Amino acid sequence: MKRVLTIQDISCFGKCSLTVALPVISAMGVETAVIPTAVLSTHTMFKNFTVKDLTDQIVPITEHWRAEGIGFDAVYTGYLGSFEQIEIVEKLFDDFADSDTLRFIDPVMADNGKLYPAFDEAYAARNAELCRHADFIVPNITEACFMTGTDYRETTDEAYIKNLLEKLGALGPKTAVLTGVSLSPGKTGVMGIDTVSGTFYTYQNDRIDATYHGTGDLFSSTCVGAMMNGIDWQTAMQIAADYTARTIAVTVANPANPWYGVDFETTIPELIRMLDARR
Repeated sequence: MKRVLTIQDISCFGKCSLTVALPVISAMGVETAVIPTAVLSTHTMFKNFTVKDLTDQIVPITEHWRAEGIGFDAVYTGYLGSFEQIEIVEKLFDDFADSDTLRFIDPVMADNGKLYPAFDEAYAARNAELCRHADFIVPNITEACFMTGTDYRETTDEAYIKNLLEKLGALGPKTAVLTGVSLSPGKTGVMGIDTVSGTFYTYQNDRIDATYHGTGDLFSSTCVGAMMNGIDWQTAMQIAADYTARTIAVTVANPANPWYGVDFETTIPELIRMLDARR
């Protein structure tokens, strides 16, 4: 059985970060270890949430693992809340990732043309430096713009996306994939670049007119789980895009209107069928 380490925050209530990554990757038949970077009472779309930073626990955890001889087939990072956490993760890549370890970075920091309130452009630049350690990076368009110093556009075309991907590739990852890419009306999906060959990859599905917290985490977690099942990265991205879209559609149809996250728990059986069909 493959083993993944995922490093990101955990919300005690709400569907994002570790509360998505752990069940989804585990359901895909992959052992999942976690390092929580912070614990929150709810995710940040709620008001008056509490938060406890866990930076001081990360190094003791990893030192214990080294003493136990624990290793990983993939290291997957999500939301990192500070410069110190980025620095620790860089060292963690050195300690736990060799040439056979998948290094997957989701540089969670921004959306809709704006950085999250806790971050600034210096933080975005530091995330760009972290990306040189990655095999895969999966920013959204806003995050990519901040990391590459590119002007953000609400409306994009293929030339703009390709230019942005080439700039991401110059940061050092083997593969860069942009999420939330719309290349024609009514469509959305992903576009990526293999920095070794310079070739581009595109996958689009139907756009659903709804926005939920945590869908980026669902996409990234599904990608990692699929690749740990021996699926090539292009197919993994397709599975992740289709599964995320399907889960959004199911959530939109839920009469209870769970605005705080998507109903991925109900669609996991569909994910497993998608996975089985492509193995």
